[in-house]
Amino acid sequence: MTVRTRFAPSPTGYLHIGGARTALFSWAYARRHGGKFVLRIEDTDTERSTRESVAAILESLAWLGIAWDEGPFFQMQRLSRYREVAEQLIAAGHAYRCWTTKEELDALRREQAAKGAKPRYDGRWRPERAKALGLVPPADRPPVVRFRTPEEGSVGWNDLVKGPIEFPNAELDDLVLLRADGIPTYNFGVVVDDIDMGITHVIRGDDHVANTPRQIHIFRALGAKLPEFAHVPMILGADGERLSKRHGAVSVTQYRDEGYLPEALVNALARLGWSHGDDEIFGLEQFVAWFDLAHVSRSPAQFNPEKALWLNQQYLRRAEDARLAKLVVPFLGIEVAGGPPLERVVALVKSRAATLVQLADEARLFYQYVAPPAAQVAEMVNERTRPALRMLEARLAETPWDRKSIAETIAAVLKATGLKMPELAMPARLLVTGRTQTPSLDAVLELLGRETVLARLSHHLDTD
Repeated sequence: MTVRTRFAPSPTGYLHIGGARTALFSWAYARRHGGKFVLRIEDTDTERSTRESVAAILESLAWLGIAWDEGPFFQMQRLSRYREVAEQLIAAGHAYRCWTTKEELDALRREQAAKGAKPRYDGRWRPERAKALGLVPPADRPPVVRFRTPEEGSVGWNDLVKGPIEFPNAELDDLVLLRADGIPTYNFGVVVDDIDMGITHVIRGDDHVANTPRQIHIFRALGAKLPEFAHVPMILGADGERLSKRHGAVSVTQYRDEGYLPEALVNALARLGWSHGDDEIFGLEQFVAWFDLAHVSRSPAQFNPEKALWLNQQYLRRAEDARLAKLVVPFLGIEVAGGPPLERVVALVKSRAATLVQLADEARLFYQYVAPPAAQVAEMVNERTRPALRMLEARLAETPWDRKSIAETIAAVLKATGLKMPELAMPARLLVTGRTQTPSLDAVLELLGRETVLARLSHHLDTD
């Protein structure tokens, strides 16, 4: 058997963390077993589905490195197929047309609620009941198609994550398969698609557990083999509540725009409800080699933004400088031509950053000079430090311009003046970069270049 998994998002917004985790697990399971990963867009919510959302989902998956083998398929392009299968079920006695109005359903629910009963459709348009009740199909409105759910016994399956699960059929009413406009409901469209696309393993969030018994009935009515079901735990925020916008970034594109590397976010997603011993940092290839459903937790996963940020920092430090130099350009927002090589700047500052946004901020000082406030200069360039800064300026003019030689010059000035490193380095940084916090002074001076360093020192020392 060839393993075939799928990811089937609804294009009503961005790809959120939970959806991305589901896609990752489904993709990895297919890759681990040499199978196929199918992408399906469930766009039957015509009021909320948008092309922009479809583009955002595809873009997010591509950015994460989750490549689909087939698709994307769109449900709205398959409407004739759903109608065909609905007619097949009607012909076999597994489904029937229903003309119950919304007002009638509302009245039925109020009546049931008053009796303390669970609100549910009463099956009045089942052919035998409609005949007994003397119901006549009205000509003024189109019907929906409902599934004839078994009323006795139970339905269950052995979930690959949660274990055995069973539902009494008495808790399930006759669900709508096709709406009056011919558009399928979620549970019907999913089953038809999974059958037609040969899906062998359905890996999805455990908020779909309640849908599964209904889908199993439809699979069986169509004489189709059931896929294996694996319902992964929901994702909670740090406060134990379901992850939402109030917990911060929850969409893939937002993490991308905040300067995360895709491999870092993938690593963070992989650890949501799944683990491989104590391993914390691993790439996609390693994840595929390790991934299995046996180690997916049954308990809710907790997303820790601080842990995701820490992971991103680790990946930034390990990333190739040439790659980071290309990635950081959009975050810089300034022209780097004429400055030091961006790759060398990145190599110097990347250990100080946790995101590409922070990396850009650290790198920007080499290409954009913001003069420090006069008051701050006056405070740091005083009777004690001014002579040392003058000496540093004079000696740097004669120093070979490499980091080792610059470090030796700084050391010589410290020895000659009796100052400690912070007493000289802090004001020197301020005058040369406009900041008091930078990487090692000798490295910064080397990259800025002799002409720039001496010009900035001279400007402030001569002005004061």
